Amino acid sequence: MTPVTTFKDKTVALFGLGGSGLATAKALIAGGAHVRAWDDGEAGRLKAVAQGVTLEDLARSDWSQYDAFILSPGVPLTHPEPHWTAQRARAAGVEIIGDIELFCRERAALAPGAPFVAITGTNGKSTTTALIAHILREAGRDVQLGGNIGVPILDLEPPSDERIHVIECSSFQIDLTPSLKPTIGVLINLTPDHIDRHGTMAHYAAVKERLVAGAEVALIGVDDSYTHAIGARLAERFAERIVDEESDERRVMPVSAVRALDWGFYVEKGAIYFREEGHAPEEAELIAPLAGARALRGAHNAQNAAFACAVGWECGLEDDEIGRGVQSFPGLPHRMEEVGHIDRTLFINDSKATNADAAEKALASFTDIYWIIGGKAKEGGVEPLRGYFSRIRKAYLIGEASDHFARTLEGALPYERCETLDVATARAACDALEGDAPAPVVLLSPACASYDQFANFEARGDAFRSLVQGLPAVLAARGGGRT
Repeated sequence: MTPVTTFKDKTVALFGLGGSGLATAKALIAGGAHVRAWDDGEAGRLKAVAQGVTLEDLARSDWSQYDAFILSPGVPLTHPEPHWTAQRARAAGVEIIGDIELFCRERAALAPGAPFVAITGTNGKSTTTALIAHILREAGRDVQLGGNIGVPILDLEPPSDERIHVIECSSFQIDLTPSLKPTIGVLINLTPDHIDRHGTMAHYAAVKERLVAGAEVALIGVDDSYTHAIGARLAERFAERIVDEESDERRVMPVSAVRALDWGFYVEKGAIYFREEGHAPEEAELIAPLAGARALRGAHNAQNAAFACAVGWECGLEDDEIGRGVQSFPGLPHRMEEVGHIDRTLFINDSKATNADAAEKALASFTDIYWIIGGKAKEGGVEPLRGYFSRIRKAYLIGEASDHFARTLEGALPYERCETLDVATARAACDALEGDAPAPVVLLSPACASYDQFANFEARGDAFRSLVQGLPAVLAARGGGRT
C-alpha cells in the first residue's frame, strides 16, 4: 500500500467503493485522513464498513467540510452529464480528483525523482504496460505494475528512487489527475472511443494529451493523425521552453510501427530500431528482434513492442536486456493467448476481441484459421472482416449472433452453427486435426460481447482454455474424430 500522507488530518469525501475506490479509502485512512465514503450499491458499502471505512450519505452531507472529493474513474465527470456528486463538489468549490492524483502528490512530496512510467492510448495499452513491466523486471529492476491494469495504484508499494512504477492510465483516470507528470509518458494511438464520456473526439484527445504534456520524456505514436498532431504540437512547445528556460530538458520521441523514421523508435523488417536525430539510416541501432516473440504476433503488437522497447531504452537498459524481455514475454490472458497445441494445431484465446476491429488483428496474424465467433453482436457485425475470409478454413457460430453472422458468411466461407463454446471448440479441433493445413489455428476471436452466455470476456476465455486443456481426453473418447 501507498499511504496518502499528503492528506493527513484533512477530511475528504469519496464516492465509489469498487476495487480502486476501496483501496483509495484505505490508503487515505492509513495516511491519517478523515474519509467519508459512499457508494450507490449496498454491497460496496457493506464491504467498506467491514474494512473500517466510515460511510456518509454524500447526498445529505455538508460539503463545506471537505478538503477534496475523490471520485471513482467509472463515474461521469462531465458527460453525458456530471454525476450528482461532481455537481455538489463544484458548487461547494471542492476539488475533484482520483486515485492516480493522490499517488502523484505522494510522489512529489516523498520521492519527486522516483521513476514513473505512465501509459495511455485507445488500443494496446494493457499489453504495452505489461510488456514494459516484464522487460524491466527481467532486467532486475524493482517494478510496481498497476493502475487501469489489475492492481489499483494505491495498493502498490510507495514510490522510491530505486522503484519504477509502470501505470496504465485510462482517459477517465487522466481526467481526474491534474498534476500528472510522469518521468516517461507513453501515448500509443488514438481512435474514436468513449465519446459518450468525453462529448467529442477533440476532448477525448485533449484528455489523453495531458499524460504526455507533463512528461519528462514523451513517447508518442505517429501512425495516426491524432497522435501525430499531438507529438508535433508538444515538440514545438518543448523546443520553445528550452529557448526560454535552459533547464527544461523535456523531450518528445516519435514511435512508429509502420515506417522507418528520420529519428526516434520504429519497426522495420521485424525488429525494433532507434535512430538518433541527424544520423544516417545505416547508423540506426537495433534494439530487439521480434521474430520468435510468440506473444507479440501482428502489426498491433509490433507497435506495442516498439513503445515497450523505447521505455526500456529510456530507462537505461542494454539492448540485449530489452531483447530478452521481448522474447520471454508470456502475453496477457485473452489477448491472442496461446492456450495449447495438439499435434500441429495451435489454439489461440482472443476472447478480448469483442468487436470486429479487435478480431481483425487476430485474423491478420494467422492463416488456415478455424474461427470460433459469436456472442452478443456489436454494431456492424463481422461484415468489416470480409477481406480476411480467405484466411479462414471454416467458422463456428455460437450465441445470439449466430443468425446474423450466418447471413454474412453465407456463400463466402463454410460455417457451422454450434450454439455453445464447448461444441464449437470440439468441432473446430476435429476439423483442424483432420484437415490438410500444415499449421492450422483454432482461434476464439468472437467479435462479440460475451454476456449472452458468459459474465464477461474473461469468463469466456477461461472456459475456452479449460476446454482446450480437456480436448485430448474428449478426442480420445471419440477415437480422434466426431461422433
